[in-house]
Amino acid sequence: MTGQRSTYTSMETSTAEDWATFTVRRPARRALLPGRLTDMLKQLKSIDDGAPIDPFAHSLQAATLAYEDDADDETVFMALFHDIGQFVSEDNHSQVAAAVLKPYISERGHWIVKHHGIFQGYYYFHHVNQDRNARDAYRDNPNYEACIEWCDKYDQRAFRTDYPSKPLEFFEPLIERVMLSGGDG
Repeated sequence: MTGQRSTYTSMETSTAEDWATFTVRRPARRALLPGRLTDMLKQLKSIDDGAPIDPFAHSLQAATLAYEDDADDETVFMALFHDIGQFVSEDNHSQVAAAVLKPYISERGHWIVKHHGIFQGYYYFHHVNQDRNARDAYRDNPNYEACIEWCDKYDQRAFRTDYPSKPLEFFEPLIERVMLSGGDG
């Protein structure tokens, strides 16, 4: 079927054969997703936000911390990709990252990634005239404590210039396991 294209000009004029072409190509498209997400992660190297290390190095360090803590695959995956939203959004990077990762992680993991920005603020908001306890608005959420723990153990500690992070290639099998094992990606 490679090379065969449908001929419809609107979805309402498509046929069962057109959708059979689409469906048969789905596994090949899905196999490309880990590489696409990894390419997005690599783009974080281009961001200079003044932190001790760039967001790509921060992501590798966070994932290495989670891996060395014997965290499960999902937690390591979240640590690796939690900041990919920075590539397209300064103000809403957590929500962007959570939307991208949602097909591959649990509801709990999605909630943590989506809210990690405000929870991370506990460590620095007081330096920029914001409420460091803003996360307390979510105190009644069942994921509140898990997000505090995740930010403390993997995100806020991942800015060392001398930390021996694992390279991205080390995480590639894990990325494929997480992304290709489930979800609707």
